[in-house]
Amino acid sequence: MLSSEISILSAMLSSFEETSRVFDDRGIPIGINTIRRIAQHFASRAKIGQHLEALPHTESLDHRRVVVSTDGGRIRLRKDKRGPRTKRGRRRYTTCWKEPKLVIVYTVDADGKMDRSFIPVIEGTLKGPDMAFGLLQYHLHRLNVGNADKIIFVADGARWIWNRVDKLIDALGLTGSNVYELVDFYHAVEHLSKAADFKKNWKPSEKKRWIQKHRRLLIKGQTDKVISAIRALCRGRNSKDISVERNYFVRNQHRMCYRKIADLKLPIGSGAMESAIRRVVNLRMKGASIYWLEKTAEAMLMLRSYYKSGRWNLLKKFSFVLV
Repeated sequence: MLSSEISILSAMLSSFEETSRVFDDRGIPIGINTIRRIAQHFASRAKIGQHLEALPHTESLDHRRVVVSTDGGRIRLRKDKRGPRTKRGRRRYTTCWKEPKLVIVYTVDADGKMDRSFIPVIEGTLKGPDMAFGLLQYHLHRLNVGNADKIIFVADGARWIWNRVDKLIDALGLTGSNVYELVDFYHAVEHLSKAADFKKNWKPSEKKRWIQKHRRLLIKGQTDKVISAIRALCRGRNSKDISVERNYFVRNQHRMCYRKIADLKLPIGSGAMESAIRRVVNLRMKGASIYWLEKTAEAMLMLRSYYKSGRWNLLKKFSFVLV
């Protein structure tokens, strides 16, 4: 129970130092390194308990309208260098950017609003897109997604996502009649803006009118007209850059049926995913002079994901499986 308390405070507060101060104020002196080790150990035990699947499944997505999404954030990892230490006895190190992958599963009601009767599933990993989709498969299988009413996969246009969605659908044995794929509408509009920005001879007002016009076409599901309009811009010195934006819409045209999805009262954006990235990663793991050891970052992603989604009690049960 103490390790659970230490771990949840480590996930809740902005640093291990703050967690140490909280326990000092309670008259329980615990060092920063001890707190870090306990949080890592708690997360490792929970991960093992999760893989053992020793707990009964008490939740289900039966007859629910399910939204599935994934995306990546950014944090900086620290790697110690070999060789002599500094004059103060500290290890020398290098830093590099790493993209943690987050996944989210939630449900919406008949009006398309988030269904509060189902606690969202959020989890993250630093071990790449295949592991992220492995987490998605695990959670969707555990929640019996095959009996869901409707399932929509919504994300930005990143190839690492859509190259794996079809494999995930096949692995879960989902039928195509109630399964939808959608590129986030607001990301698509960003690509419209990029295409317009390459027209250097246009006035700002001309760019704005062009973007608004084709935004309306997108929302109506008339992606073919948008593609034709961008293709018409592919002339002159910036034609190669504009063709990249054209190819984005061509590649994802079948994932841009926004009118149909809106009529089904399903979300056309991945705002919940963006919010999860901010709450789980950015507000705790990303910032000036914040560097993580990979093992610690992996543990914190799990702790923070379960805490922010409101599933800490489940994580605690996973950890207690080995007791």
